[in-house]
Amino acid sequence: MIDLHFYPSPNGMKVAIMLEECGLEYRIVFVDITRGGQFDPAFLAIAPNNKIPALVDHDAPGGPLELFESGAILTWLAEKTGRFMPADVHGRFAVLKWLFWQVGGLGPMAGQAHHFRAFASEQVPYGIKRYTDEVNRLYGVMNRALGENEYLAGEYSIADMAAWPWIKPHERQGQNLEDFPNIKRWFDAIAARPAVQRALELGNERHADREGYKHLYGQTAAMVEDSSAKQRGLKP
Repeated sequence: MIDLHFYPSPNGMKVAIMLEECGLEYRIVFVDITRGGQFDPAFLAIAPNNKIPALVDHDAPGGPLELFESGAILTWLAEKTGRFMPADVHGRFAVLKWLFWQVGGLGPMAGQAHHFRAFASEQVPYGIKRYTDEVNRLYGVMNRALGENEYLAGEYSIADMAAWPWIKPHERQGQNLEDFPNIKRWFDAIAARPAVQRALELGNERHADREGYKHLYGQTAAMVEDSSAKQRGLKP
């Protein structure tokens, strides 16, 4: 059995898609990041970066395997099943380079665009333009690649599963898919996959209210320690 510590954000959704694509048996452990669930000591023991998703594979060789970071989780699931990542060197690294591109570029930049465009407590024109433009640049990179291949690394892979949930909220990033026809073709093809549709049934990302902002933004090392201590009952 696999436990997926999950919230229906783009990073959570990419792992849910992989689990559904592979037909693996799993159970959802919901982590409400809008109410501080990411600071629960039991969650931090698995995911010390206090971010979702995290995964525990109880059937891994040598005993339960605890993982955080979505890229590491996707890589493990591909190795476990022998699916969605080629075994040959060139095919494998074609997937990995696009996976790393997503986790190091597309996700963080799109997340910053989301924040400055929709969630910042004050309008910061420079931040809005900076991240909207950078996401636009990354869409251009992706659009060119998808003009050469049906999917990012040739065949459908964990790289596509990683990127797709971050393209889904393109309007929130200030992007129009009509400007990127190759991405739109790719996006629609993946959206039609039954496994993706099943993953989407796990829920939609909820916009945080004022209480949620306290748990999502402005985190420091001291804040994480304090929140964890409160959940352990060590502080009032």
